[in-house]
Amino acid sequence: MNIGVPKERRPYENRVGLTPIGVELLTQRGHRCYVERGAGVGSGFTDEDYARAGATIVYEAEEAFARADLVLKATRPLQSELEWLHPGQVITGFLHLASAQRAKIETLLERKVAAIAYETIQLDDGTLPVLKPMSQLAGRMAPQVAARLLQNDYGGKGILLGGVPGVPPAEVVIVGAGVVGTNAAAAFLGLGAHVTLLDHNLARLQEVDQQFQGRLVTMVSHTFNLERVCRYADVLIGCVLVPGARAPILITRKMVASMKPRSVILDISIDQGGCVETSRPMHHGMPTFVEEGVIHYCVPNMPGVIARTATHAFQNAAWPYIQAIADHGLEAAVAADPTLARGLNTYNGEIKNPVLAEAFANKQPASDGKGSSYARLDD
Repeated sequence: MNIGVPKERRPYENRVGLTPIGVELLTQRGHRCYVERGAGVGSGFTDEDYARAGATIVYEAEEAFARADLVLKATRPLQSELEWLHPGQVITGFLHLASAQRAKIETLLERKVAAIAYETIQLDDGTLPVLKPMSQLAGRMAPQVAARLLQNDYGGKGILLGGVPGVPPAEVVIVGAGVVGTNAAAAFLGLGAHVTLLDHNLARLQEVDQQFQGRLVTMVSHTFNLERVCRYADVLIGCVLVPGARAPILITRKMVASMKPRSVILDISIDQGGCVETSRPMHHGMPTFVEEGVIHYCVPNMPGVIARTATHAFQNAAWPYIQAIADHGLEAAVAADPTLARGLNTYNGEIKNPVLAEAFANKQPASDGKGSSYARLDD
């Protein structure tokens, strides 16, 4: 199979769709890999690394797309990249199509492209194996981002997360007890912060309480509890996920307005539209804005700036599915593995993922000026 690895074009996205090790493994199996010049630089991989692994270096993005049966990306393509796709191609990546512009989904359908979204590859027990390492990274990054934004020189309140003897630590509230939330909780606790974790699932909260041996406060995420915690939070982390769908808005503008001035919100759900009403997507070059007196950090591709670690992490998880598609073709690979089949979002002009189908049916055409702020940021 011919495999294309283009350079990511989204701002501040330094990950790459395939490592040199992946290229070596694929070429040893008889596949041909076409890597765009400079594709791996942000992740610390040179063109020479790819060439030694057996890749052919191409000098235009269009060529990387044109030669490929399978296009491997880290994040979802820009509209300009979609124009390079042709019928029958397979494209993979963290596509987040439920929060993308309607026009982008329409392009995939019109061109009869098979789109595999890594974030919807799902095991029978509901686990998202390829998304999981990215969620772990985002959760573990949260304290270092929050600590910086709490500093006076970043506009914050001048609070140290862990406090010192005689001065209490920061109050950190985490909404969502999934992979992001529990990794964030562990990291914040490690720095000495006081952590409150909310989730709608009581059984999950019981598991978390045992996991952390009672070192954090757990609450059910009813509206009145969310209103309560917003009033005292120094840092609020939103990390709510509905696989393949837009994140529900749980933190309203009124709740944000009740927060103490210069508090910090990290809406890690922003890659799926955001769970905070006042959120809008930003980028690593301009990651924050102030709304209702509260500092908001809303960067969809948080792991894009720890690209070396992030690329290796998601490649480890995605490799079995990449190998299966390359070795057996998409149809056979999907037929043999229901986990991979759940990752198939579009195929032969049809939407295959039911959650995406529902989201698509409710989307307004991009030309009418409506839709989410995420869609307006997207190309």
